[in-house]
Amino acid sequence: MDINELNKKVLEENVKVKEVLNEIHKVIVGQEKLLERLLIGIFSGNHILVEGVPGLAKTLAVRTLAQCCDMEFKRIQFTPDLLPSDITGTQIYIPQKGEFLTKKGPVFANFILADEINRAPAKVQSALLEAMQEKTVTIGDETFTLPDPFFVMATQNPIEQEGTYPLPEAQVDRFIMKVVITYPEIDEERQIIEKVAIQKLPQVTKILKIDDTKRIKDLISQIYIDEKIKNYCVALSDSTRNPEKYGLEKIKPFIAWGVSPRATLHLIDSARVKAFLEGRGFVIPEDVRDILVDVFRHRIILSYEGEAEEFTPEKIISEILASVEVP
Repeated sequence: MDINELNKKVLEENVKVKEVLNEIHKVIVGQEKLLERLLIGIFSGNHILVEGVPGLAKTLAVRTLAQCCDMEFKRIQFTPDLLPSDITGTQIYIPQKGEFLTKKGPVFANFILADEINRAPAKVQSALLEAMQEKTVTIGDETFTLPDPFFVMATQNPIEQEGTYPLPEAQVDRFIMKVVITYPEIDEERQIIEKVAIQKLPQVTKILKIDDTKRIKDLISQIYIDEKIKNYCVALSDSTRNPEKYGLEKIKPFIAWGVSPRATLHLIDSARVKAFLEGRGFVIPEDVRDILVDVFRHRIILSYEGEAEEFTPEKIISEILASVEVP
């Protein structure tokens, strides 16, 4: 497919996605960044980790998006007493028949909200993260394939750390992005009051079907990304591991571990979806730069010195963006 034909198809499909966003905004005020990142997760076939204080409409946003995309939605509240079988399912013995019946858990849905994932112990977290990676679940002797598409948005609360079980770095790496959301602007909060406190929230219409989502995913995989852009993505990743090669000697002591090769793949996947959402059939450097913080922030591990100096992954990424040559 040549670039002109690809651009034409992208614009045709992009119209439907814009309709989805317009439909969501009948219910949700603001949160454009969160919604865009959720779409990047869905259309790239990956998962999103969201950090934000309670009351920012995270659950309402994902439920509304699932309704607009005709996806089955399940919310799992993670708690310290949760068991892996509460997520994946279990086998129940039926005495009358003398056999086991498989009861599937809530993970068997298209769209999963894993609320406060760090409140459950590692064994429970691993059960979900295995499903995210393999797209399958084993119950007893049987292995079941999860629905397609399958998307997980996990949330973390940044203000309550007592009684939590932080996700290991290797598991956090499986999320394509970590999105940090903040309080709404004053005007947006006034609109929220108008929508929620004064009138009943409107019902949203299904805009995309499951087949539409799959078709868009296939189209995005064909979006053109030049060799120079690929090299730029590799250089951005490499600069977190070997900052001295890019004139970043001053940040080297603050980094214990740089990002993994999976981060580079996720950066390219995200840039393709970003280009699609902008209505283009090709990736430009601005697509990469726009998403870099969200793709890298949970993957850069600070050294003791970095933590002592109160350096942050965001500061490191800012230095990288300023130093790595843009194609």
